Amino acid sequence: MEGKEEDVRLGANRFSERQPIGTAAQGAGDDKDYKEPPPAPLFEPGELKSWSFYRAGIAEFVATFLFLYITVLTVMGVSKSPSKCATVGIQGIAWSFGGMIFALVYCTAGISGGHINPAVTFGLFLARKLSLTRAIFYIVMQCLGAICGAGVVKGFQQGLYMGNGGGANVVASGYTKGDGLGAEIVGTFILVYTVFSATDAKRNARDSHVPILAPLPIGFAVFLVHLATIPITGTGINPARSLGAAIIYNRDHAWDDHWIFWVGPFVGAALAAIYHQVIIRAIPFKSRS
Repeated sequence: MEGKEEDVRLGANRFSERQPIGTAAQGAGDDKDYKEPPPAPLFEPGELKSWSFYRAGIAEFVATFLFLYITVLTVMGVSKSPSKCATVGIQGIAWSFGGMIFALVYCTAGISGGHINPAVTFGLFLARKLSLTRAIFYIVMQCLGAICGAGVVKGFQQGLYMGNGGGANVVASGYTKGDGLGAEIVGTFILVYTVFSATDAKRNARDSHVPILAPLPIGFAVFLVHLATIPITGTGINPARSLGAAIIYNRDHAWDDHWIFWVGPFVGAALAAIYHQVIIRAIPFKSRS
């Protein structure tokens, strides 16, 4: 019994109530109860010879393909109905985006990390979570998957697709380009900040349930951002999603504001990476020696 009581006492005091704050937390050395992964190298030529590298890219392609297929098809279903009350409406569209991200991140997290979004890949690259080689490969595969996903939807219902905007992102009438850009920056910041928080090494070490539940807050963040910004931009926060729909729809007005759906998400992702790494975690952006 004494041994058990000792185990309980040690377990209860394993994590002290008073934790180091700011940069002091980075100097704890061997007292840390977790291990910060080393920063990824900028270039890692060895990756190109590894099957796991290409398997991860294929996973990103398939996941983004499925993401565009389900979500754009949902948008078309809402658009074709003369009465919005007879469809899932904006809430249903938001759920389809958030729900698919939840499911796909859960399925692919162990293979590629479950990015499914160039903005997420860019933010993680800035935080040195993956190499430039892998980041570029992921973004290319995500964009190809998005184009194929939107193309399949158009192939099923070409008239409906072309007559209802094709799911392409545009700034809605009554809003300026600045409004659209701001919505994309803030929306992507929320998403990427959630990704960093849900996959944080420190939290994973202290709370065993965090890695298992990580897809849930990420998907829920996507759902909430869509609820807020669908009326403004149709909600991009994912350059691959915007590019795929724009290429397959291919009308002039789909390209007029297209830059917003690259600049906004990349700026939002960069701000989230800086905020989480430098301010929240106080981890410097330093090169791997």
